[in-house]
Amino acid sequence: MDLKCALEECSMALNLFLNNKFSEALELLRQWSKDSMYHALGYSTILVMQAAMTFEPQDIQMGISTMKEALHTCQRECHQVLQMTQGNKKKNETYHQFEGGVKLGIGAFNLNLGLHQLREGASGTSLRAILCTFTLLVYHTYVSLILGIGEANLQEAEILLEPYLQKFPNGSIILFYDARIDILKGNFEKAIYVFQKAAILCMLPDEDVKTTGEDIVSLFRQVDGLRQRIAGKSIPTEKLAVRKARRYTGAQPVKLILPALEMMYVWNGFAIVGRRADLTESLLITIEKEETALQNQTSRTEYFIDDLCLLQLLKGLCLKHLGRLLQAELCFNQVIQSEKQIKYDNYLVPFTLYELGLLYKQQDQREKAIRYIETAKNNYKEYSMESRLHFRIHAALDSLKVTPASTP
Repeated sequence: MDLKCALEECSMALNLFLNNKFSEALELLRQWSKDSMYHALGYSTILVMQAAMTFEPQDIQMGISTMKEALHTCQRECHQVLQMTQGNKKKNETYHQFEGGVKLGIGAFNLNLGLHQLREGASGTSLRAILCTFTLLVYHTYVSLILGIGEANLQEAEILLEPYLQKFPNGSIILFYDARIDILKGNFEKAIYVFQKAAILCMLPDEDVKTTGEDIVSLFRQVDGLRQRIAGKSIPTEKLAVRKARRYTGAQPVKLILPALEMMYVWNGFAIVGRRADLTESLLITIEKEETALQNQTSRTEYFIDDLCLLQLLKGLCLKHLGRLLQAELCFNQVIQSEKQIKYDNYLVPFTLYELGLLYKQQDQREKAIRYIETAKNNYKEYSMESRLHFRIHAALDSLKVTPASTP
């Protein structure tokens, strides 16, 4: 593939990625990632971002390994480009792309000394302009704070992000940085904080709640008014919290079922706790106790099936981590079979299909694993935390060595 075609294809992939078409972007880059430095850099960068969003150990390892491979590819091809451009005084497209890469490299690996190079690269027109922008955003919103090497320059961060926010108003990574800047400006995710506080309190015995002096219903009713909107859209986790908290807005509030554990699952907490059998057993006891109480209710609410399915999903996860795979499978299947009866929590079925696929993968049932995971990807839309699940789905299918089917 010649340079012009490589640049055009990588630009296309970058646009797909910024428009949340993650699988399509990765597949476009994958086939040339061993031969083209542009494809290699794009492919590895997206996988690193994927790891940051899923927090899955295998995603992190994949990001590290592909970045190492990309480094070798870039070193080899940079040497070839350098030889080709030496002595060529005409600054053609090859020169501008190579110059952009140099500025990105110098800036990224010498942050204290290379900010000027990154700023020049970000203001340029090369394919790496947005990568220079992302590197500066990481510096201003994370590195400078963690390493204590200076205050975050949020004004510059906002200026850098603004054109991309206008061009890609729905891009997950763009919205992520916009939210991060907003948080650093003092606009914390108050809705999530209040929801989590209320969620923990509502799982405590009534007498313990009374000692805190807090009003659970009042806390849940505050959540909707505290949420933020970025580019006219709610932050996904806040959107879920607001929707769940609405059960407390009526004259007769309906208690949420283990909301703290539900949010723990959203943040991939079960994968971490699952490494400790004692903690997992404790969670399972809590879930089964809640399941018994729900089944014994004399008056069932409109949320009964939704609550029961949530408990089955959480129970199945605990059983899976405890090695009780057949029981876990039964729990997951109960959720899937109840799909038409679920009224509000429409995320439960696609997430459960994904978890069931992982369960089959664990048992080396590759074809079944692929079928269930691809069903979760292709058959469901517009549910809570959809982008988060799609990142996990792509990682799972990649580990199964298949090409994710494009979303119709």
